[in-house]
Amino acid sequence: MPSILSLSIYPIKSCAGIALEAATLTETGLSFGGIHDREWMLVNQQGQFLTQREFPKMALIRPEIRSDGLYIHAPGMPVLSLNPQEDTSTTSVTIWEENFPALDCGQAMADWFSKALDTPCRLVRSTPQTQRYASQKWTGDKLVATRFSDGYPILLTASASLDDLNQKLEKQGRSALPMNRFRANIVLDGIEAFEEDYAENFEIGSLIQLRPVKPCPRCPMPSIDQSTGEFGPDPMDILQTYRANPLVDGGITFGMNVIVEQGVGQLLRVGDAINMNIAF
Repeated sequence: MPSILSLSIYPIKSCAGIALEAATLTETGLSFGGIHDREWMLVNQQGQFLTQREFPKMALIRPEIRSDGLYIHAPGMPVLSLNPQEDTSTTSVTIWEENFPALDCGQAMADWFSKALDTPCRLVRSTPQTQRYASQKWTGDKLVATRFSDGYPILLTASASLDDLNQKLEKQGRSALPMNRFRANIVLDGIEAFEEDYAENFEIGSLIQLRPVKPCPRCPMPSIDQSTGEFGPDPMDILQTYRANPLVDGGITFGMNVIVEQGVGQLLRVGDAINMNIAF
């Protein structure tokens, strides 16, 4: 039977993820210990969001959840305690073409991250007033809130999908890639390669229902080695041969963007059995 193979959150957008054994399901995605997925974000002096696309070394900024909060590690930097109570003022930030308010986390945080990345930047935090919503072109009549994700609360994929890609890479004499290149929140085991594309919903027990709404078009980030923060072997040329999706104007897709239909506040655990209903 299909099951949850892994769970991950990315507290700071485009920085390293945290693997979890269990996570709480919220409307805006997964959380653990009060720390939410993509709750924080780095922006430039104009408030534009920063990502690994332009700053691949962001992969080396590693959050760690401790009992007393979130701590941040980076090469050559002292460990930083990220205290949400230190958020100071509201500022305007931008993801793609969308502008909205966020909390600026102060000058000390800005100085630390600017030095870690060797570029001027500031750390901001989402709030209930951020009011970002997934595109209703894909969610239908459901209004779905997000934090600082590119567009949707949860990204889900399957281990078999990565296995399929790696087999194709190895046939070309290239190295297999780890799943962290694709930065999913939920990875499933026990389904066929790319079967997640055809799911109508995923049920975990009687209390949780997740609905896939949009295939995830991939940007250049899967070509970044998450262990070195450098551009590595690029799988996009192989993916392009069989993963161009007409639903997203020919974009190369891997994984599904998922929303929560039922189960806010419930706990997901690695190993939980999944009932996947296929849309025919």
